[in-house]
Amino acid sequence: MIRRIVKWLAAHDIDDIVLNLHHRPETLTAVLGDASDLGARLRYSWEQPRVLGSAGGPRQALSIVGADTFFVINGDTLTDVDLSAIAAAHAESDALVTLALVPNREFHRYGGVRVDEAGRVTGFARRGPESDGTWHFVGVQVAHASVFEPLPLGQAARTIGGVYDDLIRARPGSVRAFCRDAAFWDVGTPADYWRTCQAFSASGVDLGRRTKIDDSARVTRSVLWDDVEVGPDAIVDRCIVADGVRVAAGASYRESILLSSDEQAGGMVVLPLDT
Repeated sequence: MIRRIVKWLAAHDIDDIVLNLHHRPETLTAVLGDASDLGARLRYSWEQPRVLGSAGGPRQALSIVGADTFFVINGDTLTDVDLSAIAAAHAESDALVTLALVPNREFHRYGGVRVDEAGRVTGFARRGPESDGTWHFVGVQVAHASVFEPLPLGQAARTIGGVYDDLIRARPGSVRAFCRDAAFWDVGTPADYWRTCQAFSASGVDLGRRTKIDDSARVTRSVLWDDVEVGPDAIVDRCIVADGVRVAAGASYRESILLSSDEQAGGMVVLPLDT
């Protein structure tokens, strides 16, 4: 997923990239390196041992970014927002932050962004009825370094629910909306992850490394990670199968998450996909 994001950015001439790292940093550095094979120059901001949040992370990375204005892109969402258009809209305004927003059609799941008729962000709403009729932030924004510079280095801070709320109160109109009906996909839940994989899959079945499926098995609309084995006559449909799972001959699983476990009988934990 992170390679897809970097490749997308490079294709839109955003090729000087800083990636902040905290949880399992070695997994990201291993698949990206310096990103030269993706047409980008990639450097890292090490956010450790403390996770610094959506505002504290950019604050720590400012000296590496070395620019007054820059994109901030989430690493856990995919979208087809027009990057050139949002950059142009930001440049034409007097805003310090411009957020890419889409209609909040799932307000029971997502908090919302309130926008006035002039395109100014006026506040943020919690998910649920309070967010009905709001907009949904899809993880793409343009920001000015001055937004983050006052924050103490190394201190955790949030943008929405923190720095941006303060900015809206102090300087109305300094946070603006770029409202479009763009597509977006996230991986916030296992079901979201499964749907995102399906949206980008050519065959409906994504296979990890060293995965083996018996010729008589039926695997459909599923994601199989590394070192998975599916035995004869097994059925795996609409599933996420984690590393090292062995699906026994004749077994049948639908809309499930299969996890390898040495502690469980049969060596597997099975959870519903909508967990």
